[in-house]
Amino acid sequence: MHNLDRLTAAEISQRLQKVGLPTHDVALNACREAGVLVPFVRIAETWHLLFIRRPASEHDYHSGQVAFAGGKRDPQDRDLTATALREAHEEVGIMPQDVQILGQLSPHHSVSRFRIAPVVGIVPWPYSIIPNPLEVARAFTIPLQWLAQPEHHEIRYRHLADIKEPVPVVYFQEYDNEMLWGATARITLSLLACLQD
Repeated sequence: MHNLDRLTAAEISQRLQKVGLPTHDVALNACREAGVLVPFVRIAETWHLLFIRRPASEHDYHSGQVAFAGGKRDPQDRDLTATALREAHEEVGIMPQDVQILGQLSPHHSVSRFRIAPVVGIVPWPYSIIPNPLEVARAFTIPLQWLAQPEHHEIRYRHLADIKEPVPVVYFQEYDNEMLWGATARITLSLLACLQD
């Protein structure tokens, strides 16, 4: 297995230049655009990814889920990188000027009918994360090398209300009492495939 911790920012950026095919949880026509920030942070000479967990809410489709900071594109956003940076600032207080943008992954089409642009960047660490309690219950990191180990994730099939066939969904094992699954897990696998290629 590749030692991903040895990758430099320039090498990560170079590997992101390879444009792959869009990914999806299920083949649906996504009708709304969204951007998420996939933030690398450097902790004790190792790369980690910064995730959030949404607060539990009966009115939120993504209630309690682990995610990357992000959301739907607003009309004033000049592009989806701007969307990802704005949302990361609103949700966890990361200032856009503090993010070193490395590139983008191929879009991901989610079950919730979003076409998600994963924007990859580096956030200096340690950083004063300020979770917005209305949108974020917790912010935490997972080591990239742990995520890259095949035994730490699997495909499970789920039945969704408006889809006839069971849908293959990526689930990671729990890490620090958090469960990474669904669209965010699929985006994470896309990133790992890109870095290991």
